Amino acid sequence: MNDTLKITRASQWNQSDILFCIARPSGSDRIYVGSSDFGVYEFDSSAEKPERVRLEGEQHQSYVTGLALVGETLVSCSYDGQLIWWDTAERRSIRTVAAHDRWIRRVIATPDQTQIISVADDMQCKVWDGVSGELISLFTDHAETTPHHYPSMLYAVAASPDGRWLATGDKVGHVAIWDAGTFEKVGELETPVMYTWDPKQRRHSIGGIRSLAFSADGSQLAVGGIGKIGNIDHLGGPSRLEVFEWSSGTRRFEIEDDKKKGLIEQIVWHPSGDWLLCAGGDHKGFLNICDMQSGELIAQEAGDGHIHGLVVDAELQNVFTAGHNRIERWTLGTS
Repeated sequence: MNDTLKITRASQWNQSDILFCIARPSGSDRIYVGSSDFGVYEFDSSAEKPERVRLEGEQHQSYVTGLALVGETLVSCSYDGQLIWWDTAERRSIRTVAAHDRWIRRVIATPDQTQIISVADDMQCKVWDGVSGELISLFTDHAETTPHHYPSMLYAVAASPDGRWLATGDKVGHVAIWDAGTFEKVGELETPVMYTWDPKQRRHSIGGIRSLAFSADGSQLAVGGIGKIGNIDHLGGPSRLEVFEWSSGTRRFEIEDDKKKGLIEQIVWHPSGDWLLCAGGDHKGFLNICDMQSGELIAQEAGDGHIHGLVVDAELQNVFTAGHNRIERWTLGTS
């Protein structure tokens, strides 16, 4: 382990529910979380005893699984197949769109915050006008069923920091890369180790690509998930990260960690490209920092519960995470 980087838990706020996603306006102490109680909440992390405030108006009818900010507007997605636009100043919903036929797994905003992109288990990636909510495009390169003829899932989507590229990743480990201007496919990658199929005991599959992130220059793509799982009734497999030079399909690193098991749910690159931060878990949580020169895990901290989402400040000094029964703030620094 390299002792120059250190992850330290600074604050923990216990909650009664599962928080699947988190968003934070740049430079603000306000954060937003999406809940297993179907609500979207504002949370003031600077308050001495912060209390969540539920946004009002039309609500989701199932788990809230993603949040994205477009200026002062927040967009949420849910297993109910809907996208909801929220006025954060008024703390009220302003638009609801029936967006997908099946569970929506993730929603993001483009770097220029003009568009919203959603992916769902109907295996479609859809692009929406960030202001009007009108559908701009839909496309897919992901099969509806696994090789064993069970329904697949489309878990992950990411945009490159310069806005040129999009990437989508599914349950069986297939990644498609898209031109974000024309929505034409420009590349693909395969990470089959992230998909586990048990043909004997359960006739069931688990795993999948749960997170994607482009490097600052857009040339590399990090893919997060889980390695092979012994007992597919649980997430007891090693967290797994693969990093590619995506245009050539060259795999630079494969990093598995047996100490902190479970899914890598989110990845953030340091702007320098020197390292990246991963978060996830099984019933417990973890934060990992991986060196992108050596391909080694150089710092790690355990969480008390599965971490589903994180946001960082511009300097990558403060990290806010949301997960099972807690919101947490972590600091990154040198020891």
